Amino acid sequence: MKQPPVNIKNKRATFDYELVDTYTAGIVLTGTEIKSIRLGKASLVDTFCYFVKGELWVKNMHVAEYFYGSYNNHTARRERKLLLNKKEIEKLQRGTKDPGFTIVPVRLFINEKGLAKLVVVGKR
Repeated sequence: MKQPPVNIKNKRATFDYELVDTYTAGIVLTGTEIKSIRLGKASLVDTFCYFVKGELWVKNMHVAEYFYGSYNNHTARRERKLLLNKKEIEKLQRGTKDPGFTIVPVRLFINEKGLAKLVVVGKR
C-alpha cells in the first residue's frame, strides 16, 4: 500500500514576507524522526534557520514522537542540521549580513528516493 505524499507547508511565511532565494536542503534525522515525518506528523510553525560555525541549522521544527519508538524516541523540538552545498551556504551567509534578511523553512517533503527535504527561503 502506497502512502500519500508528504507535503508540510509553512503558510504564514509565504503570507508575511517577500521570498527572495529558494534552496532545497537535506535534513540530518534519526530513525524515529523520518518515520514520524512519513506519517505527516511534523510542523513548521515558528521555525527559523541560523548559522553555527559555517553550518546551517533549523530551530523549532516540531516532529512528533513516533508512537512505536520506545526508549529510542527523539525529542520533538530538537535542532536539526541542514545539508546544502558550499556555494549555497556561502550565499545564504552573505545574505544574513543584510538587515531584515532571515532564512525560513517553507516546505517539508519526501522526495522520490524517500529522503526528507526542506525548502528554505531567504526573506525580507
